[in-house]
Amino acid sequence: MQRSGKALAKAAHRKHRCRIGHNDTLVSATMLKHAVQAILRRTRLDRTYDIPYLAGYSCDGGTIYIDRHLPRFCKTRGRRVGVDRFLILHEAVEKALLDKLGLHYQHAHQIALRAEEAAVHAAGVSWREYDRFMQLHIKDVGHEKLRRIPFDLDIKPYRDEHDTQLLKSIQKASQKESALKHDQ
Repeated sequence: MQRSGKALAKAAHRKHRCRIGHNDTLVSATMLKHAVQAILRRTRLDRTYDIPYLAGYSCDGGTIYIDRHLPRFCKTRGRRVGVDRFLILHEAVEKALLDKLGLHYQHAHQIALRAEEAAVHAAGVSWREYDRFMQLHIKDVGHEKLRRIPFDLDIKPYRDEHDTQLLKSIQKASQKESALKHDQ
């Protein structure tokens, strides 16, 4: 007997359901980590492009782009911590709020930033150290020339920030990337 798409989705959901105790509706670092893992399973990561503000997403939200120059790890309190999962969470939350609820970028960004902060804390990482690392690299990336931009990068955040110079750079690099893809 073949299962329908809905039945398969329900089975997959049951498989990944987890309970962390008698009440999993309370604030929980463990449950947040599980939620981040669920988002990671549903998105594709691409680190091969130049991405303004370090990270972004495709128009359909299926791909999260992280700038190719951003180090994969930050050092905090003597340990190396991977940063991709926090940025993926931020970008996925932001994109969902923009697309599903129609929020303005600045509002969606603030909520996504708080989710990112909570995930950083849940991983036992100092937000202050993590944020300092990110701010250092945002400045570095801001001065680089955009050479490779994904052709499907969602530009709504950049439009909402009214950064016309950056938008022109993005569109120019994106058109070059699109032309390269079509030539292959």
